[in-house]
Formats: sequence, structure tokens, C-alpha cells
Amino acid sequence: MLPRVTALLTGIGYCALAHAAPTHYPLIVENCGSSLTFQQAPARSVTIGQAATEMLYALGVGDKVVGTSLWFNSVLPQYKTQNDRIERLANNEPSFEAVIAKRPQLVAAELEWVVGPQGVVGTREQFHELKIPTYLLPSDCEGKDNLVGADGTRLEPFRIETIYKSISQLAQIFDVQDRGQQLNDELKARLAKSVATVQGKGLKQASALVWFSSSEMASDPYVAGHKGIPEFMLQTLGLSNVVQSDEEWPADDHEKKLAFLRSDPVTRNMDAVKNNRIIILDALALQASIRMFDGLEQLATAIDGYDLPK
Repeated sequence: MLPRVTALLTGIGYCALAHAAPTHYPLIVENCGSSLTFQQAPARSVTIGQAATEMLYALGVGDKVVGTSLWFNSVLPQYKTQNDRIERLANNEPSFEAVIAKRPQLVAAELEWVVGPQGVVGTREQFHELKIPTYLLPSDCEGKDNLVGADGTRLEPFRIETIYKSISQLAQIFDVQDRGQQLNDELKARLAKSVATVQGKGLKQASALVWFSSSEMASDPYVAGHKGIPEFMLQTLGLSNVVQSDEEWPADDHEKKLAFLRSDPVTRNMDAVKNNRIIILDALALQASIRMFDGLEQLATAIDGYDLPK
């Protein structure tokens, strides 16, 4: 039987930097099929999606954020004090009226289903008619059709470059290119370190299943398809995904998943379950966010500790 690592989901160093050139306004940014024009760095921004929020915090422009929304779990500890001072418009998706009431000069959205052709908050056209630019994280629109499937369908495999692109473009919009370059270099170094951690583990024969969520334990589970972020993480570390669907994906109690895996007559006999090779990752670690690099490090460290057959 092939060794199997089951990833169960609920929830540095960097190179010396050359100074980047300052932003010259007006700035035109091409983003997910729209041309955005900025006459100056936004002084007021609203975020819809935790990944977008924490990305702005990491860039050091949290003082420009006047409202946040669509939270999956607690903010990263290093940003808690700052985040506590910012109004949370909604734990889930906010209303269109709540967003525009903050008079934002930028709306940064993590997912196209909240701000897009069928956006539950509003369409990009609705915001743009009010002269409010909307920036969508490229990871959710490039190489993906969000009108097919519950959570969209990947037309091309996820590319890590889309995260670096988000950071670079947002840094340019806010005129903090030095910090953007530094952040990208830090993330690239962390990715390389994670890969180095599992070198020599002989993972060519190892497979993995990423279980994200289930509406009910008796229903079909949400598992990672073969073109999304989890697939990228597995392939980067040398693992193969047992699921080949293009579908992407909601989070629930990981303890219920553990109880199911250890009691179900089929799953309890899986090699990964019998040997307790179950890795619990934060839900956002499987999203296109800066937390994905936390997930890679945690996954690599856990795998490095396993005695896997070669």
C-alpha cells in the first residue's frame, strides 16, 4: 500500500534590497480584466476578504484601511492591535451600502464571487460608477472561471506568481514598493526553506488527500482539486494529490473530522489514519494568502518528522 499523508483542514530570511522607484501618478493598473486609475495613493480603503486585509497589513498600510469584512478566523497575532482599531463591517460579506458609506478610494477583494459579474456585495461596474476602484486578488481570477461550479473551476493550475503579483501591485498602488519587494523576497525564502526541509524524504511514492470541509459528516466532503492552491503546495513538497477534479471549493470543526476518520470502518483502515499521519492546517493556509507560506512550513515540518516508506 502506498504511504499516504492526509492533510486535514479547518482552520526568514531575505536578500538585501535595492530601493524601488517611487510610484508616478496617475497610475494605471491592469487587474482581472479592468483598468484601474489612481491619481494618488489611496488614503481610505475597504477590504472584503481576510487574505486581502492581512496582505495590506503586511505591506504596512493598515493605517489606510477604514473597514474590513469576510473573516474566516482570527487575524494573525502580529496585526491584532492594529486590526482591533479598524471597523469590521461584517464577519461575512458586507452590504454594498456599508462599503460605500466608508467613502473608500479602493476596495480590495479576495474573491470574485463577492465583487464580480455576479458579486454578492456588488459588481465592479457598480463601484466604478462611483469612482471607487476595485482590486481583485489575481489568484482568484487568472486562469479560473468563477461562473462554473460552486467555488469556480480552475482552467489552469494555480501559480504562486499571482500572490507575488498581488503584493507588487498593491505596493505600487500605495507607493510602498520597497516593502512590497522585501515581503516577496521573505515569502520566496520561506518557500525555498520549506522545500529544503523535506528533501531526501523520498516522497515520490507518497500521496495525500486534502479534506477542507463538509456540510454534514454523512455528506460528501469538500476536498482539494488538482489545479488549486493545495495541489500547488503538495506538488511543491513532492506529494501527489489523490483527487483529480478541477473543482475548487467553505470550514468546520476539525475534531469532528478526526473522530470520523478514526471511527468510520473504511477511513480508520487508511494507512495515514492508522499511523496518525494527519496534519491540521489553518483554513487560510489553503487560500492564496500570505498564510499559505505558514501552511507550507507546517506541512514540510510535519512530513519531515514522519518515517515514510521509500
